[in-house]
Amino acid sequence: MMKYLFFLICITFCLRGYGQELNQNTIYKSRADAMFEKIWQHYRVKKYPGLFTEHYPSEQKITLDYFQGANVNEKTVSFLWPFSGMYSAANVLVRFPELKQKYNKYLDTLSIGVWSYRDTTRSPVGYQAFPAMLEKSDRYYDDNALVCIDYLEAYLNTKDQKYILKAKEVFDFIISGWDEQLGGGVYWLEGHKDQKPACSNGMSTLAALKLYQCTNDTFYLDWGKKFYNWMFITLRNPDGIYYNDVKMNGIPNKVYYTYNTGSMLESSVLLYGFTKEPKYLSEAETVAKSAHRFFANKNKTQASYYNIDLPWFVTVLFRGYEALYHLNGNPTYINAVASDLDKAWQNSSDKYGFLTAKWARDKVSKAKPKWLLDEACVAELYGRLSLLNIKK
Repeated sequence: MMKYLFFLICITFCLRGYGQELNQNTIYKSRADAMFEKIWQHYRVKKYPGLFTEHYPSEQKITLDYFQGANVNEKTVSFLWPFSGMYSAANVLVRFPELKQKYNKYLDTLSIGVWSYRDTTRSPVGYQAFPAMLEKSDRYYDDNALVCIDYLEAYLNTKDQKYILKAKEVFDFIISGWDEQLGGGVYWLEGHKDQKPACSNGMSTLAALKLYQCTNDTFYLDWGKKFYNWMFITLRNPDGIYYNDVKMNGIPNKVYYTYNTGSMLESSVLLYGFTKEPKYLSEAETVAKSAHRFFANKNKTQASYYNIDLPWFVTVLFRGYEALYHLNGNPTYINAVASDLDKAWQNSSDKYGFLTAKWARDKVSKAKPKWLLDEACVAELYGRLSLLNIKK
């Protein structure tokens, strides 16, 4: 009788744990879908299919500071970088079988949107920072790497060859910016040879490796290794964290952002998968551990584990953690980001349900208009977490 009761108690606890896990997975998927839908409803510019406003609410003009030279005022539609966040999120959410039909339609619309940034007036063809149909603007190599990656993720989700052709065209533009100054690498943007940043070269590493993943063409594997080795030699610090950029005097800018390290973490995992060379797996483990420690919030009075530089930056780091998790099954890094995201969801939302920049909790931050990229990455993160379905 006692054995029977013990068996019932064990079954009850197991089912309860399964129910909690299933419930958490469902909640994450629901949050991802709800956030994407909310962005689509509030940020979409109906006059321009597939395009969005930079902020919501968008009544006031906001100065944007992520460009070469002077700051730029917010315009009718968003620049390419925040737009790419929506493409990335859709590429994650389309992986849910029950959401596939809906998000295939979103991908189609977003493909129309990103095409509007394509500039054919300069050679080689590339994507500029603002829609070419509206005005001429600079062409950034990191932006183009993001477009390339988004196209390749769309190919992996749909198997539509058109995305491969588009990605190859983008990659041709990226490598047109490579030269042997400082031993290789590309610059931040076309025509400005003042720095070679981790953002352009790290994302280009991923673009090349994902092209190899999709085509099995060693041309792209070779380029992936070239970008990877340049980053490793030029911008990696002794602990495995990556500097932001190197100026033309050869002196690295010792500023650190999560996404620069994140792109190289994911690249190390991909290279291990392609080559089976242990050095790449060892490097991935080193970089993941160092990033987890280095970017931890040193202010112990704060509830978050990470010092959030930009939510999208942390999302890129998370992609690296996710790739490594599929190899080693260690959920430590995944759970740290998930914990911070859950706390932000509960404590950093404004009256519309959008999250603050850097997941701040104060009233001033909640009252400010919310940036498209800050919101799109929340949908992506929750989608990725739900698909992983990790037991806590």
